[in-house]
Amino acid sequence: MYNEQIQTQLLSHEPSCSERSKRMQGALTEMTLRHENALYAKTRGISQSNRSCGWRPGYLNRTTGEFELSRFSDGRPAPIHVLDGLPESWVQGRDAEGHVVAAEPEIISGFIRDGRFFTREQTARAAAH
Repeated sequence: MYNEQIQTQLLSHEPSCSERSKRMQGALTEMTLRHENALYAKTRGISQSNRSCGWRPGYLNRTTGEFELSRFSDGRPAPIHVLDGLPESWVQGRDAEGHVVAAEPEIISGFIRDGRFFTREQTARAAAH
């Protein structure tokens, strides 16, 4: 659920205090993606709110600096954040059917625009202007 106080705090924090730094120890999962979507629900920090402005869902590997568009398992670009198309070296775990259930802890979700990666927080701020 959207909480205006949490949203105000998220948008006013410096990047070092943001949601992504709090999750540095944990793996990125479908549950954490849903949680991020709930936190940024009333901002441009979710795919549905920023797609028309050219933002594409993607992921950043904080260790290497590499970023990738969100993709389906067959390689097609995905309109939302999905884990199945991540590079194999970014995958921490898969289920019995082969679907990605967790990404390595250094992987964060965000958006790509004009050849550059933006965190959800940075996207929400940039798209608001």
